[in-house]
Amino acid sequence: MEELSEEQIVDRLLRLENEGPDRRAELTGERFLSLIHDPERGRAYVLRHGLDETEGAEVPEGTEFWEYDRMTDAERTYGEMLEEARRAGELVDEDSTEDLGDTETDGAELRDLHAAEEDDPLVNPESDEA
Repeated sequence: MEELSEEQIVDRLLRLENEGPDRRAELTGERFLSLIHDPERGRAYVLRHGLDETEGAEVPEGTEFWEYDRMTDAERTYGEMLEEARRAGELVDEDSTEDLGDTETDGAELRDLHAAEEDDPLVNPESDEA
């Protein structure tokens, strides 16, 4: 299996997180802590990162990850980090889905359904009988 750079791993982890992590907690300061299993690589990860304001163009500042051969090791670390955040008053939501779902992979963006003009031939084909 090909070795990935740190940036490639972070990119992959963010994509896997978007698809639904094993566990995810929201921390103060718009930061997140995730437990992620990568079935393709057979590894488990703990990922801590901030919000991505660049829609995937850059890795969020302060992003860190820890890689494990076994899921049980990653779960233990995740639990310890979650407890540490709880004691420090940094835990916002222990089971967070906040800001999950990449706009590029979630399908078309819905706009106001009534925003199209009535005479638009793409919306109302009968109106081009003028």
